[in-house]
Amino acid sequence: MDYRIERDTLGEVKVANDKYWGAQTQRSKENFPIGQETMPNEVIDGFAILKKSAAVVNSELGLLDKEKADAIVYASDQIIEGNLTEHFPLVVWQTGSGTQSNMNVNEVIAFVGNKWLKEQNSELTLHPNDDVNKSQSSNDTYPTAMHIAAVIKMEDVVIPSLRTLKTTIKEKMEAFKDIVKIGRTHLQDATPLTLGQEISGWHRMLEKTEKMIEQSTTYVKEIALGGTAVGTGLNAHPQFSERVATKISEFTGKDFITAPNKFHALTSHDELVYAHGALKALAADMMKIANDVRWLASGPRCGIGEINIPANEPGSSIMPGKVNPTQSEAVTMVAAQVMGNDATIGFAASQGNFELNVFKPVIAYNFLQSAQLLADSMVSFNDRCVVGLEPNYENIEKNLNDSLMLVTALNPHIGYENAAKIAKKAFAENTTLKEAAVSSGLLTEEQFDSYINPKEMTYPK
Repeated sequence: MDYRIERDTLGEVKVANDKYWGAQTQRSKENFPIGQETMPNEVIDGFAILKKSAAVVNSELGLLDKEKADAIVYASDQIIEGNLTEHFPLVVWQTGSGTQSNMNVNEVIAFVGNKWLKEQNSELTLHPNDDVNKSQSSNDTYPTAMHIAAVIKMEDVVIPSLRTLKTTIKEKMEAFKDIVKIGRTHLQDATPLTLGQEISGWHRMLEKTEKMIEQSTTYVKEIALGGTAVGTGLNAHPQFSERVATKISEFTGKDFITAPNKFHALTSHDELVYAHGALKALAADMMKIANDVRWLASGPRCGIGEINIPANEPGSSIMPGKVNPTQSEAVTMVAAQVMGNDATIGFAASQGNFELNVFKPVIAYNFLQSAQLLADSMVSFNDRCVVGLEPNYENIEKNLNDSLMLVTALNPHIGYENAAKIAKKAFAENTTLKEAAVSSGLLTEEQFDSYINPKEMTYPK
C-alpha cells in the first residue's frame, strides 16, 4: 500500500496516500477497533458548518488570513455537499469528548484546503489546529456539531414526516366519521363510538407530539461554541461566540444562539435529554397507533377484522395466503429501539464530571438514530399502510350488534343493576340484549328500541 508520513505531537504515523486525514485520525482508527458504528454524517456536517462559520468570523475579527478562511470555507463546503464522506472513518466508541472526530474534520479540511490554496498559487498553508481549530476546542465544537445535527434532523426530517402521517390520518378521520363501531377498553367490549372518533385520538397524538418536538428543539438551538476548553472562552475573541452563532444561523437557516452559560453547555446535555423525551413520546404514540391498526386488522376471519390494510408481501414461508401487518411490526420495533436509546441518552447525560461530559458521541449517535428511524418508519407506515386503510363494514356491523355493552344506554331508564341483569342474562343464554330485556320483563320491545340507538351513544346526551 502506498502511504505518506503524517506527524503529530506524539511522532510519525503512516497514512494511506488516498486518504485525506492526518496523524490523529489514523491513531484513533487504530486505537479504537470497536464495533461498526461510525460517527454519523450529520455530526460531520455539523462540524463542517461550524468550521466554516468560525473561519469567516475569525477572518472578520482579523485573527485569520482571508485566504486561509476562504480555503477552510471551500473544504467545509465539500464536506457539506457529501464529496468527502469516505475520509471520516472513525467509530462512535472513541474519546467521550469527540476529540478525534473534531481532529478528523480539522485534518481533512486542512488537507483539502491546502490543495485548494496550491491551486490558487498561494504560498499559505493551513494547520489543522492553529487555523482550522482557531478559537475552538473539541469540548465546545463537538456539542455544537451535535446540536446543529439534532436541530436539522428534527426540523427538516422528523417533523415533515410526522406531518405527512398526520395529514393522512386526518383524512381517514373525516372519511370515517359516521361509521359507528363498538369501542373497547381493557381489550373488552365497551360502548360505541365512530371509527372517525377512534382515529381522531391518533390524530391528536401526533398534533401534540409535533408541538412537543418543536418546543423542545428551541433549547437545542443554544450552542457551546466559544466556551473552548472548560467554558471560560480561553483563546477566543470576546465577540467570537455571538458572531459565530449568527453565522451558523445564516448558513443553516435555523435560529441558533450562543449558550448563555458555557460551563453548563460543555458539561450538561439536558437539552438533548429533553428533546429526545419528545421523540420518545412520539415513539410511544406510534407504538399505540401501530398496535391499534394491527389489532383492528387482525384476522382475516378469526380476529377483530374491523379494518382492512394493504397486503404488501406474503406473510409466511409455510402458510399459503397468509398476510401480516408488517408495517405495524416495523413501527413497533422502531419504538422499542427509541425507548432503549432514551435510556442510553439519559444515563450518558448524567455522567458530566466537573467541566466536561465525556459521553457525547453515544448521545449524538443514539439521538440521531432515533430521529431517523422515527421519520423513516412514519413515512413507510403512511405510504404502505395508512393510506390504504379501509373499514370492513360487515365486521363492524356484526361486532356492534353482538356487543353486550350497548346495555349501558339503559342505565338512565332502568338503573345500573337492572341493566347488568339483562347483560348477564343475554350472555348466559346466548341471546340478544333485546331478547333478554323483553323476557326479563324489565322492558317492552318498543321501549328497548327507543332506548338503544348506537349512533346516539357516540356523543353526550
